[in-house]
Amino acid sequence: MIKQRLQSLKNKFQKYHIDGYVVPKNDEFFSEYSAKDRLKFISNFSGSAGFAVILKKKNFLFVDSRYTIQAQLESKKNFEIVDFYKIINCKLFKNLTLGVDPKLFTSENLKKFFPKNKIQIIETNLIDQIFKKKSISSKPFYSLSEKIAGEDYKKKITKITKYLKKKNSNYIFITAPENVAWLLNIRGKDSPYSPIPNCHLFLDNKNNLYLITKKKNIQNLLKEKKLNSNNLIEPQNFKKFIYNQHGKKIIIDKKSCSIFYENILHNKFKVLKQDDPIYLLKSLKNKIEISNLIKSHIADGVALTKFLHWIKKVNNKVITEVDAQDKLERFRKRNKNYLYPSFNTIAATGENGAIVHYRATKKNNREIKKNDLFLCDSGGQYKYGTTDVTRTICFTKPRNNIKNIFTKVLKGHIAVAQTNLNKKKTGELIDIQARKFLKRSNLDYKHGTGHGVGFFLNVHEGPQAISKFNKIRFSEGMVVSNEPGYYKRGQFGIRIENLLYVKKIKKNLFFENLTLAPIDYDLIDYKKLTKSEKDYLFRYNILIYTKLSPYLTRAERHWLASFI
Repeated sequence: MIKQRLQSLKNKFQKYHIDGYVVPKNDEFFSEYSAKDRLKFISNFSGSAGFAVILKKKNFLFVDSRYTIQAQLESKKNFEIVDFYKIINCKLFKNLTLGVDPKLFTSENLKKFFPKNKIQIIETNLIDQIFKKKSISSKPFYSLSEKIAGEDYKKKITKITKYLKKKNSNYIFITAPENVAWLLNIRGKDSPYSPIPNCHLFLDNKNNLYLITKKKNIQNLLKEKKLNSNNLIEPQNFKKFIYNQHGKKIIIDKKSCSIFYENILHNKFKVLKQDDPIYLLKSLKNKIEISNLIKSHIADGVALTKFLHWIKKVNNKVITEVDAQDKLERFRKRNKNYLYPSFNTIAATGENGAIVHYRATKKNNREIKKNDLFLCDSGGQYKYGTTDVTRTICFTKPRNNIKNIFTKVLKGHIAVAQTNLNKKKTGELIDIQARKFLKRSNLDYKHGTGHGVGFFLNVHEGPQAISKFNKIRFSEGMVVSNEPGYYKRGQFGIRIENLLYVKKIKKNLFFENLTLAPIDYDLIDYKKLTKSEKDYLFRYNILIYTKLSPYLTRAERHWLASFI
């Protein structure tokens, strides 16, 4: 099937005078999870990041270290798997003409990855010519009230117009849908895992706004009189609309403004490429957003704790990874505020746990054996909040080397949670703390320690993160994951993940746990924990019991009490 698709694509190269074609993971909205997955169609790779370069006689799939094993398993011999960062200054495609869809790339992408290549802009997407997937109709956007969002959208718009005046710019073109969602306090149903409204926004420095989308998408907003028909620009009318504007300068987001739109704007304005200021503003959750996130995590904690109790203490049947993830989903669905997963659940047992972003399907489903570790990374979208949590559990007494590694991962996890943010202010400094116990034994993990998380939006968002390269300072209201791990290829995977938010008391900043779910004490070597680390676990388990016990059965409460 994949070979036939690749050949169908290659048959089009001569017509467009190209030597190869580049297929990214993202769609035209640069969403992490898009409804139309062209990369999976052409390569069978289902991970959330990467791109393919398909030449006449060879095919390359570029992925980062999280997906190396997965890419090899899914794409088999059809593609050569290459580390994502090796594409920079890559000589594989020297002097070749590569075709691209201008709606799927930013100019920054092309400069970074293909500086020595001739790029052929092809206005029609070549994958779409052979990918006959039924089109998905967009559903109307909807509003969040100020009681939920915590701030009126008009006040948010005023912040952006002040920014424009400070930057001496007439306009800003907001291309990331999640940033439009935050600014206007709206949400949508255009992503399988995030409440994203696929649209763009044109805003001037006098508070005039124009939403670029189809009219049917804003029916609810028109009824609420949040927008009127003058605020709407149909996508096919965008060029004409831009031609009739009279300002001189416009700011675009270099991360999400495609070449397609950039070229249109270049014909009329002086274009200033910057990071959209909304990324940072959106990361600073207000008190109402934090309150809603806390409520969502209590609901999620109840579901996950019930699941952990069931799989460790109640279930006596032979079950598979798919059985486990389906059971967890049923526990989540018991809550009336639960909507859907915030990403594909990772339910991985034994050697599958070493595949960082593994996904169990009917084709690769594995039985959960008593002697194997089971890693479950999952999350939910609730009204109103986004969750993400990983727990690793065992079913029999683990080997000493497993306990030793798990305890080192736990010590790194606790070190992150107990960070003094007045001293270690950036993700790159905190990342060192997370890895130091593993590194003493020459062990490490290849992914970052933590990613930012949205408020009822994307489960992955910036600009903050805990990684070797992130220099963004943590500020009050930021939410980030804390997920050190270790992976032994062909044997097991270990990861412990909580979401944290930055809390401020007087002038002191510190992390506070959002996630409420027990960490498997059977995997912990308590002799290797300091008193401070033991005290942290005790306080954390008391917090879990206090918050969750009213929603648990007597047996579940009894089991949860044993962690204290």
